[in-house]
Amino acid sequence: MLLWFEAPLQSWGADSKFGPRDTMDFPTKSGVLGLLCAALGASGEQRELLAEMAPLRQTVISYVRPGRERETTLMDFHMVGSGYDDSDPWQSLMIPKTAEGKKAVGGGTKMTYRYYLQDARFAVILEVPEKRADSFAEALLNPVFDIYLGRKNCVPTDFVFRDGNIFNTEEDAVAAIAELFEEKKKINKDFDLVEDFRVVSGEADGEILTLNDVPIQFGPVKQYKDRRVTIQPYE
Repeated sequence: MLLWFEAPLQSWGADSKFGPRDTMDFPTKSGVLGLLCAALGASGEQRELLAEMAPLRQTVISYVRPGRERETTLMDFHMVGSGYDDSDPWQSLMIPKTAEGKKAVGGGTKMTYRYYLQDARFAVILEVPEKRADSFAEALLNPVFDIYLGRKNCVPTDFVFRDGNIFNTEEDAVAAIAELFEEKKKINKDFDLVEDFRVVSGEADGEILTLNDVPIQFGPVKQYKDRRVTIQPYE
């Protein structure tokens, strides 16, 4: 399947916990599968579906505007639960509490630092089981839940999936990106992008990373396992 991720903000966390919530420079597999589950309306652990998807390939191609460096990262200092009157029953509901219902450390206010990619654009080529391809396509065209690019405030500004964007080979999917660009040029004649880098599954020529972003269980208690990817700069 060929997916297109374009938005003012995207955020793809792989290993951040607690206050600082970082982002990778490209979509993670957990983020892409989370988007797919949202489209399907597949809540809960989804262990069976995730087990099918875990060994399949995901290729990401990052694009930038010609002559420009990669877009900058935005840091959002975020306070959760501040300014509410805890003597008011309704306002008190907005203040974070511990699992036991007590005030969290610091009176209930939580501070976080959230990082976002700005004006990023990615083509994501996701290998899917043949038997599920049609149901995945239908879900992405008519999602059950809202779909977003890493976080719920990262709303896509273009179609994530276009009807017919299912191909037999990865090469065919890559070739179809040119058609997508031609479509966008009809709307904006100045539209132009060039490839910046590519993230391929497994070890190849380039920078090899180990990412803990393959989900084996969603739901309240999430579990992940590692995979190897290679980052290949465009030359």
